[in-house]
Amino acid sequence: MRLVAGAEVESKAGRWLIAIAVMTAAIMELIDTSAVNVSLPYIAGNLSASVDEATWVLTSYLVANAIVLPISGWLAGHFGRKRLLMMAVTGFTIASVCCGLAPTLPMLILFRVLQGAAGGSLQPTTRAILLETFPAEKRGQAMAFFGVGIVVAPIMAPVLGGWLTTDYSWRWVFFLNVPVGILGLILVETFVFDPAYIRRITKRIDYWGIGLLAIGVACLQVMLDKGQEDDWFSSRFIVTMTVIAVVALIAFFAWELTTAEPVVHLWLFKRRTFAVGTSFSLILFFGLYGSIVIIPLFMQTLLGFPALTAGIWNTPRGIATMLAMPVAGFLIGRRVDMRWMIFLGLLVSAFGAYQFSLLNLDAGPWNFVMPEVVMGAGLSFLFVPLATITVDPIKPEEMGYATSLIAFSRNLGSAVGISILTAFVDRREQFHQARLTADMHPALVEQTRSALTHILEQRGIGPAASAQQALGILYQQVVQSATVLSYLDGLLLVAALLVIGSPMVWLMRKPKASGGRA
Repeated sequence: MRLVAGAEVESKAGRWLIAIAVMTAAIMELIDTSAVNVSLPYIAGNLSASVDEATWVLTSYLVANAIVLPISGWLAGHFGRKRLLMMAVTGFTIASVCCGLAPTLPMLILFRVLQGAAGGSLQPTTRAILLETFPAEKRGQAMAFFGVGIVVAPIMAPVLGGWLTTDYSWRWVFFLNVPVGILGLILVETFVFDPAYIRRITKRIDYWGIGLLAIGVACLQVMLDKGQEDDWFSSRFIVTMTVIAVVALIAFFAWELTTAEPVVHLWLFKRRTFAVGTSFSLILFFGLYGSIVIIPLFMQTLLGFPALTAGIWNTPRGIATMLAMPVAGFLIGRRVDMRWMIFLGLLVSAFGAYQFSLLNLDAGPWNFVMPEVVMGAGLSFLFVPLATITVDPIKPEEMGYATSLIAFSRNLGSAVGISILTAFVDRREQFHQARLTADMHPALVEQTRSALTHILEQRGIGPAASAQQALGILYQQVVQSATVLSYLDGLLLVAALLVIGSPMVWLMRKPKASGGRA
């Protein structure tokens, strides 16, 4: 059965077969990205590297991925959308095998660069095909279906990656992509075909645009990923990366706005709804990925949860999102104003983040369930309507350029969110440590120290050693309290950001079609 992605698809079953095909290709990247994070300490140990050196396994992938994301629309026009998708899946699968066989860390980083470059086109291309395949009034339901797969993958991947790494080897995390990639290739080859307007639109290659974008985005991503580790602008390396990124990106914007055939269609931002929706994606993923990093660290560092336990008790958010997404799709189909859905979704998600900020050291696994469920349910009313309304004014032939810009904003929001919130937590820890130390009454400190010294002496420890250990215990308690407060401040910042950004939703126009154009 030959089905064409776009208006030519008349069969209802045909549309859903295309949806299954592109979703299979998309979740392969998400499974890999989420699972590798769990395996990082094992990779470092096996390849005789430090954990800091092993973080380049993540950074190298993000850099290559971020460079390709904005030009995915141009690549689809140059090669054809189906051909690009098959090239991306094939390249990602082959690079995954190479990663699993890598004998040294430098080789693994090289293969991760190739994997990131191949994976950069997967998300925007699959979304563009899906949005073209379904008519306007059905696109909300299609995005809800697609969203379920996109949410399930990150839920299962950390648990699956932890199991494979612990019981077998970290290499199997990469080999896992092989059967998924082969299945995706078969489905795409069988069911997906390009509409006529996709084939070979671009006549020349914008070398200057691609080059400036690659330099600017690479330096920006490295600066964001390594900034906190190198103490930001006190490092000459970070300052150099920042200057190069700013100069290259300014030159890129100037070039793209004046050249006849740009690689990135920046003029799409003239459409207010698209510009606001893309900005929302950046804000949303800033908070989402920032909290995804903070919460597991809080569980493991302060509450002593094992890595697998922390991963399992982070799944209720994804499960709640998955279960509520079909409801969001149904409401879109019933002509509910998607702006209200986004507005309420932001407030509900913010309330979930606020509930996280009320936890303390006495929290157990079950204390995380309700905040996870509340935040997850709120996110389900953000993903589908936001993806639908953002591209409402976009024409089908421009869809690839639009989805690549949206995907880039999400990637940038995630990177900035992780970097900024990590730095924020570290700075707040220093602030709280100084404040708690200053607020401690000298008499109370002396009384506590004496009591601890007496207890230690009763255990057979000498007076001098007991006094020194007592002060050490007091200091550890101050540091622990300061760390807890800093993590809770970070989660409160996420909640505040979502609330502050919520009024922006009314800058978007109401979709013309009943189900939204996309």
